[in-house]
Amino acid sequence: MRRARPFILLAICLALAVLSSSWVYRWLRAQASSREPVQVQVIKEEPTDVTLVAVASVEVPWGKHITEEMVEMVPYPVDYLPEGHFEDVEEVVGRIPKMEIRKNEPILEHKLAALDAYTGGVAAIMDPSKRAMSVRVDDEIGVAGFVKPGDRVDVFVTLKLKDRKTGKDSAFTKLVLAHTLVLAIGTEMVRMGEEDEPRPVKVITLEVSPSEAEKLAFAATQGKFRLALRHPLNTEPAYTRGADINSLISSYRLGGPAGKGMGDDKTIELIQGSEVSEVTF
Repeated sequence: MRRARPFILLAICLALAVLSSSWVYRWLRAQASSREPVQVQVIKEEPTDVTLVAVASVEVPWGKHITEEMVEMVPYPVDYLPEGHFEDVEEVVGRIPKMEIRKNEPILEHKLAALDAYTGGVAAIMDPSKRAMSVRVDDEIGVAGFVKPGDRVDVFVTLKLKDRKTGKDSAFTKLVLAHTLVLAIGTEMVRMGEEDEPRPVKVITLEVSPSEAEKLAFAATQGKFRLALRHPLNTEPAYTRGADINSLISSYRLGGPAGKGMGDDKTIELIQGSEVSEVTF
């Protein structure tokens, strides 16, 4: 009898579980049948109002007239229309872009030259008060090909000067143009020597004021100049003293008292061709 007691208890538990689950199942069915069916109301949203906007159907280069084949009309929601958009093809045909317009990009007013700009090219996109001046450069001068239209550059020039007292030649480098806009980059064929074959040389066109044009012309004919690519967000003016042999050699000079047996002034011997001179710094 003692051995059968656990089996009897197990049978009683199973019977109670079956009865309770059957009761719960019947109660749930009764509750479900007593509820009224829920009616779902489908609300149809009315279509958003749209209007046709002029977009570029192809890549539109800057400085060239927009033709009818370059434009297509695309529907835009009226609540999200871009500022300066056009709703008629005729409003943009004949206009001149100041910057490249990508395919499927809306044609906006701020990307186009003024309405009175009838000629294409650089003249259509430049500031009316400025001048466009081109200079020949190589990859070294032109920042190894990284400069492109729309960038800003600083222009440095290195000139050979003659000391009036000693009559000796010296070089001096100075920043002469800062934050200058690059309007265009092209190439032209030049002959580097009498027997050399013509080879392409990069030409960079800068937007300058008349006084800046004078400096650039002088730098191109009287000295060597270099371009320094500028960060587009850096618009602060740059003021420098210029660099010569003294400032170059004294760069990163150790501070503090001079070492034992050494004075504050140092002298080196500078050899330029057949001329020998001493420089103190």
